[in-house]
Amino acid sequence: MSGRTPHAGDDPHADEELVTAGTPVADADAAVVLVHGRGATARSIVDFGEEIGGSGDVALLAPQAAANTWYPNSFLAPVAENEPGRSSGLRAVGRAVETATDAGIPAERVLVGGFSQGACLASEFVARNPTRYGGLAVLSGGLIGESVDVDDYVSHAAAAIDGDPAAALGGTPAFLGCSDVDPHIPEERVHETSAVLEALGADVDERIYEGMGHGINEEETEAVADLVAALS
Repeated sequence: MSGRTPHAGDDPHADEELVTAGTPVADADAAVVLVHGRGATARSIVDFGEEIGGSGDVALLAPQAAANTWYPNSFLAPVAENEPGRSSGLRAVGRAVETATDAGIPAERVLVGGFSQGACLASEFVARNPTRYGGLAVLSGGLIGESVDVDDYVSHAAAAIDGDPAAALGGTPAFLGCSDVDPHIPEERVHETSAVLEALGADVDERIYEGMGHGINEEETEAVADLVAALS
């Protein structure tokens, strides 16, 4: 565990490690950026990445949160109550994506995904930085904030891109999986996240699992593995 105090300073995750696995990014045809959950580690989600990575030339990139926590409160809290961790976490995801694109891997072959807190950051990053990604995997998570306003995300996309915000994600395949009784993730927030992604032009596959709890099941693992296989 990092010895740093969580959420100290304006960018608490800035100096944390980017854990890599799979094919070295300089030699890879595609990349998967994976964001770990609260109390977990980048190395632990890399293990999941190796499970879904298949046999292709895929780089696995996993940013690490300071003290293993991206932001202090529930993702349903007002945004200000999760700062600066939330914004610092989004920057960490962005740096991981840039590691892939700077190595010559186009965004169209970069999948961004995560579990729990990491899934919240992954969905928020993609919605706030729209382009055509290779995929988005939101496992037991959703967009961050006390409420979700589709128009806010669409307006942000309109300001960020040169083109129709309804096509901002360009058909990016997005998988969202969650339990109907997840103690941390209300089912309604999953639906709201899907609505935002669809409004931005993603091709959304949302699956709600009855009675699953907070975890990743075999079907979800296979669905994300299929997205990875389609990257290259």
